[in-house]
This record gives sequence, structure tokens and C-alpha cells, in this order.
Amino acid sequence: MAAQQEVVANIIQQQVLKAAEIIEERLDEEIKTLDDLKGDDIEKLREKRLLQLKKEAKKRQEYLAKGHGEYNELGDEKQFFDVVKKSSNVVIHFYRDCTPRCKIVDHHLKILAKRHLETRFCKILADRCLFLAEKLKIRVIPTLALIKDSNAKDYIVGFTELGNCDDFSTDMLEWRIARSSVIDYEGDLLNAPDKKKVGKPDGNIHSKNSRNLRNSESDLDD
Repeated sequence: MAAQQEVVANIIQQQVLKAAEIIEERLDEEIKTLDDLKGDDIEKLREKRLLQLKKEAKKRQEYLAKGHGEYNELGDEKQFFDVVKKSSNVVIHFYRDCTPRCKIVDHHLKILAKRHLETRFCKILADRCLFLAEKLKIRVIPTLALIKDSNAKDYIVGFTELGNCDDFSTDMLEWRIARSSVIDYEGDLLNAPDKKKVGKPDGNIHSKNSRNLRNSESDLDD
């Protein structure tokens, strides 16, 4: 038994040393590449980086001018269509003051609006836009409409896909929105941040709390 453990330890040690050698070789190559750069090459890299930063700053200013970076309320349907026309990516929360879970959504969307400047986050009172709600087939409150290039691409209805609970994380909602490609996301789209709550990558939830969830949400038809 001891002999087997020693063999395994030696194999692991050899693998670690090999990995270290590979990393060292890559570092040497990068250092050599930098050393080989001439003054003109360094200046070109600097100019390229400055140009990239200027483009990013300009894009940021454009986003801010359109209302990105903040979570705002829209007054009516006309304002909604103006937002959708100006911004390629929009997340809009259809809410009601009498629905407690809408406050939970508000909390998370305020955070995500600052985290994802590339997307416009806003909300609208469902009772104030019945034509729009009917057009988008909004039936349950809260509902998030995920809009890309003026098309309603997806909906997040209630909290079912967020773990069927009130204490889901902001990261969980971010992941679910990202699956519709309306925000830039660097995480794993196939695995939810709260795996224990979701269970399956497709987001289908079967929970004992489903009845309570329906009771705490409101039906727009009512």
C-alpha cells in the first residue's frame, strides 16, 4: 500500500513539474516578445490601446445619455417604445405596487443596471400600460420582458426559474437574463450560480413552494 502511494506521489510531482516548465516556457516567450519590440512597436501598441480606451469612453457616454446605468421607471407606453427604439438591449419589469415580490426584483435590477451599462434597465406599472401588456402577453406580475433589437426575446415570469424562492441572489437573476443574450456575461451559461436551487440547466423547477409562489404573485387579468 505504501509503495503504491509513493508511486502516485511521484507521478503527481512529475506532472506538477511539467506544468511548471510549460508555464515558465510561455513566460519566457512573452518576455522575449516584449524584449524584441522596438520603440516604434511599443508606440504603436500604446496608440492602439489609447484608441481602444477612447472608443470605450465614447460608448460609455452614449449609454449614459440614453439612460443606461440607472434603473428608471417609465411613465407610459410611448416612453417604453422610445426606450426600445434607442437601446438594443432592454430589460423591463412589469410591476404592481400591491405585489410584494416586485420590490425584490427592484432591488436586484438596481444593482444589475450599474453592473451592465450595455443594457437599459427600467420598470413600468402594468395597470398603466394595458395595451402593451396585452401585446406582450403579460399575465403574471412580476414579469421581466427581455428585449433585443426591438423584439421581445424572452420573459422571466415570477420566480420559478430563479429557484422558486424570495432569497435568490443578484447573480442568479443576472445568469437568467444572460441566457437571453441581452447582457454581456462572462460566466457559465449552462450552470446557474445557485445550482442547489435550480437543479437543472434548463431552469425548470419543481418545488413544494410553487403554490405559495402563485399566491404571492398577481394575475394581470384580475
